[in-house]
Amino acid sequence: MKDLQDILVQTISVAKEAGAFLREERKLFNGASVESKGLNDLVSYVDRESEKLIVARLREILPEADFITEEGSAGRDGKSYTWIIDPLDGTTNFIHGLPVYSVSIGLKYESDIVLGVVYEVNLDECFYAAKGLGAYCNGHRIRVSEAKTLGQSLVATGFPYSAFKQIDEYLSVLKKLMEKCHGLRRVGSAAVDLSYVACGRYEGFYEYDLKPYDVAAGIIIIQEAGGRCTDFSLGNNYLFGKEIVATNGHIHDEMAADIQKAWNLVP
Repeated sequence: MKDLQDILVQTISVAKEAGAFLREERKLFNGASVESKGLNDLVSYVDRESEKLIVARLREILPEADFITEEGSAGRDGKSYTWIIDPLDGTTNFIHGLPVYSVSIGLKYESDIVLGVVYEVNLDECFYAAKGLGAYCNGHRIRVSEAKTLGQSLVATGFPYSAFKQIDEYLSVLKKLMEKCHGLRRVGSAAVDLSYVACGRYEGFYEYDLKPYDVAAGIIIIQEAGGRCTDFSLGNNYLFGKEIVATNGHIHDEMAADIQKAWNLVP
């Protein structure tokens, strides 16, 4: 494997450059440029230009790597190294002027995520991690919360915006958690949600109908911060399986049990 420390330093620089582009473009942004890729699935030139910038810079770092990108500007998943990129996670927030959106860059080596960077633009917070090197935010080591139960926890989620087939199951989980935890939050960027679990602001996060670029970077950041990620069935299909439970580890089984009951995953 390549020197992850060196790659991480360079990737942080790329994420911040893309973040600076997003920050400047938001000052001039015109909603008339927004396009729809599907039901409530929005995109603009900002997403596309940010992705082009990121891809070009990352090709300089690892010329041999493939890409999985949200806007499809590059590559495929086929080589040992694959970059997994969301150039603007929280597009709907960006379009409406809500200041929670991020750049998310993950690196997969064979079947494992080995590096991740999430740059939350408006707070200028850069979360990052590489396998075996720990997790950090703006140079400071981060760890998950020590809360032991859902009753001590703040939990985050993302609302479904187009895949409504399982909306009843989702709302059932929401009700169960609402009755047990300190509160529920939805900020609109899965990458930020995962980073907030990693640094202890949330104890848990769950969502379904996710894409790999929504979660790739956040997965390794949580793992290196001492947390746990699974799919709803407590398996390992959380990168490509379109569902994730991510916690501080202590509340994982308790939280997953409520999800499994609602999703009819247990007898």
